[in-house]
Amino acid sequence: MKVLCVIDMQNDFIDGALGTKEAEAIVENVKAKIELYRKNGDTVIFTRDTHSEDYMNTQEGKNLPVPHCIKGSKGWEVSEKLDTASYKIIDKPTFGSFELAEYISTLADVDEIELIGLCTDICVISNAMILKARFTETPIKVDSSCCAGVTPESHTNALGAMKMCQINCF
Repeated sequence: MKVLCVIDMQNDFIDGALGTKEAEAIVENVKAKIELYRKNGDTVIFTRDTHSEDYMNTQEGKNLPVPHCIKGSKGWEVSEKLDTASYKIIDKPTFGSFELAEYISTLADVDEIELIGLCTDICVISNAMILKARFTETPIKVDSSCCAGVTPESHTNALGAMKMCQINCF
């Protein structure tokens, strides 16, 4: 079975507080990829960057002083263009999610894990590295046409770093 991890396709990262034109441009690609996995009967899991009202007092908030993905806000929600109704959603308080890796470990016969979403250079790379460390013999893939970084340059750099760690970026 294949697993698709849709990382942080939330309004604040697409067209909200931290949105970019590159993030807006991948939404249709992400939607098509989810539909392909659904059609093939494979597993789809979403993650949501999740912060509380005291975000600015956290280490992340002090380093990135832009309130975003505050639980319950419109920016925290996954884009309404993506159907999440029948899929597992994992809320994560930081870049990478050990809970995502643990959930995948409960699934039977996982032979490939693919990541897509936002931001390539922060949350996608963090989750890809955690999954690579946890599932050393399972192929981990990242579809670059379904990802966007904070900048185009940091997107490219993150893809290069993941390739060096034997993550198949295409």
